[in-house]
Amino acid sequence: MFDLRSFIEFWQYNPASPLLFTSKGFLLLFAAFLIVFNLLKRNFNARVLYVTAFSVYFYYLSSGLYFWLLILMSVTDFSLGFFIDREQRSVPKKLLLALSLVIDLGLLSYFKYTNFFLEMLQPLFSDQPFTARNIFLPVGVSFFTFQSLSYVIDIYRGKLEPTQKWIDYLFYLSFFPQLVAGPIVRAKDFIPQIYRKPFPNGKMFNYGFMLILIGLCKKIMVSDYISVNYVDRVFDNPLLYSGFENIMAIYGYAIQIYCDFSGYSDIAIGLALLLGFKFPENFHLPYQSATITDFWHRWHISLSTWLKDYLYISLGGNRKGKVRMYLNLLITMLLGGLWHGAAIRFIIWGGLHGLALCLHKLAMSIFPNMKVCGEDMTPWRRFLSTLVTFNFVCFCWIFFRAGDMRTVHDMLHQVGTSMQWEMIPTFISSYWKVFLIILTAYVLHFIPFAKHEKMKQAIFRLPVWAKILFSVAVIYTALLFQGGDVQPFIYFQF
Repeated sequence: MFDLRSFIEFWQYNPASPLLFTSKGFLLLFAAFLIVFNLLKRNFNARVLYVTAFSVYFYYLSSGLYFWLLILMSVTDFSLGFFIDREQRSVPKKLLLALSLVIDLGLLSYFKYTNFFLEMLQPLFSDQPFTARNIFLPVGVSFFTFQSLSYVIDIYRGKLEPTQKWIDYLFYLSFFPQLVAGPIVRAKDFIPQIYRKPFPNGKMFNYGFMLILIGLCKKIMVSDYISVNYVDRVFDNPLLYSGFENIMAIYGYAIQIYCDFSGYSDIAIGLALLLGFKFPENFHLPYQSATITDFWHRWHISLSTWLKDYLYISLGGNRKGKVRMYLNLLITMLLGGLWHGAAIRFIIWGGLHGLALCLHKLAMSIFPNMKVCGEDMTPWRRFLSTLVTFNFVCFCWIFFRAGDMRTVHDMLHQVGTSMQWEMIPTFISSYWKVFLIILTAYVLHFIPFAKHEKMKQAIFRLPVWAKILFSVAVIYTALLFQGGDVQPFIYFQF
């Protein structure tokens, strides 16, 4: 029997269940979108209007009425970019750029950092306990703020011409595949694609569809499963578990966050390819990195390159001496940590990575003839360096994942004082599914890149009927793993 209320609610924002790529509702919505898109893709104006309207509606289903924030930012930065390009002497370009920075970062700071700063200032004005204000954090605000800033900064630097119309800019800023969790797509890379006819060839379609399947597997079959069935339990109360079980939760979270975020990026890149658009790679087997510098060349590539190009270089980069270079690097990573979350633990996480990057650069300057880059190392040195880098990154993940500094203390206390190695057989027997998934995910991750490419090519070469069976099997298995509620992507909170 047709339920009108349920039908209406399906098309409305539900705070308890925002729209996710992994939800059945999105699959139905995207299928309907794709049919109309293919009918309109030869008409430029109709295509731009339709995709933009759908993207804004998609954001409404993710964050409710806060879609106005996206519209506001598109209006202000499109206008400021237009006037910066005109080079009007009455208003200096630097002033217009500063105005864009104040508006964008001001909005981001209000939604994301108000309670953080008020809590720090509270002891100066009152001895009463701090009460957080009820401020909703719109999904993906950090991502589209950085995208919008890159547009204005590139126009200011003379690297980009502004879009021809405001609706074209809104198309870029709101494009739904990467809107809420990246990758952070540069305006100079994406905007020229808007004006091309979006006709994906067979290779793009096959690769896009395969990336979507891979992303769903990473998210549902690895990240969500080990999160719900083990990792969250330990991080919620570390003192209930032995040191060994805490270590397994840390290693579990390392692969969880990788599969969660790279899975989202895979789905986003795949959806864009189905529509005829290309996004840059966002992850490149990061745990295979032999140095911390190499790690940041492989992890969340769109953010790390954004921070380098728009923050590190703007601070002076390595152009003002070594001491200033180390300081710029440390500031960049501290602010990168703060970008991830309004908490001391995120700043510590960024600071630890910043110190490690400084130490690596210092080692390269002290020992110029020593092979301290991953590609130049002998196999054994590369293996040991990869092991050290991976474990350092995992240690830093404790600060990233823990709900507060007390949790960090409790986990480190258990690891340091209560390892209980005799728990290993009990852990494996009690959590054998979780252990098997974590182990399998790491084995697949550490397969050399060339082998990964051969596996992809093998899937490409399958006949059509085999690809259909393979796709059905993957989707069916993912649905079995999904079980109850759909889990949000980790980076939605950033």
